[in-house]
Amino acid sequence: MKSKLILLGIFIVAILAYLLIEPLNLWVNTSLSVIKEATVDLNLNVMAEYLRSFGSITWVVSFALMVLSCILAPIPAFIITLTNAAVFGWLNGAILSWSSAMVGAVMCFYIARILGRDVVLKIISKQALDKSDEYFQNYGVHTILICRLLPFVSFDLISYAAGLTSMKFSKFFIATGIGQLPATLVYSYFGKNLDGSGKVVFIALLAVFALSIVIYISKSIYEKRKAKQNA
Repeated sequence: MKSKLILLGIFIVAILAYLLIEPLNLWVNTSLSVIKEATVDLNLNVMAEYLRSFGSITWVVSFALMVLSCILAPIPAFIITLTNAAVFGWLNGAILSWSSAMVGAVMCFYIARILGRDVVLKIISKQALDKSDEYFQNYGVHTILICRLLPFVSFDLISYAAGLTSMKFSKFFIATGIGQLPATLVYSYFGKNLDGSGKVVFIALLAVFALSIVIYISKSIYEKRKAKQNA
């Protein structure tokens, strides 16, 4: 009960700050608009120029945007990951993207666990949540490992859905960290050669999708062989 009240208090303060502090309101709205433009037009230079405009605190802005994208469905986090690599370099960009995504995932997990399903349904659709519930019932923690690799599966959806299950936080955190790493590395690899065109985004998405298929098939083969050995 205490943790729920604390989280509710944080939400109320955040909403009031957004509504009453004009610079914060402007930053959030502008940032969301830039991310939307970069996603729709597949022009990553828009995102890169926006981040660079913040100078020495660029990494702080990027970190905050990643966390924001994880909480607010359905903002595409991969756009930020690609841009981070272009702005900060492959390794630094990957570290920044992975760590900020992990913070966002943890926040989603605890929002769901503490505030419950009714609050989550105000953020994501009931249909999407019901579908993710089905996956968690059938595949448990493996749902996180696979879905973190799939570019068309909402990052925040899986985090929220996991928080509504009885899954231990430690299992969620480890599975998220492992599952998120390959996608982050692939996006960062392509993002370091950012040329502003949609080609980079398209190739990166295909690479991550292909990687997810390979991992899923390998996992299925391993489980079948293990089942035969135990039979």
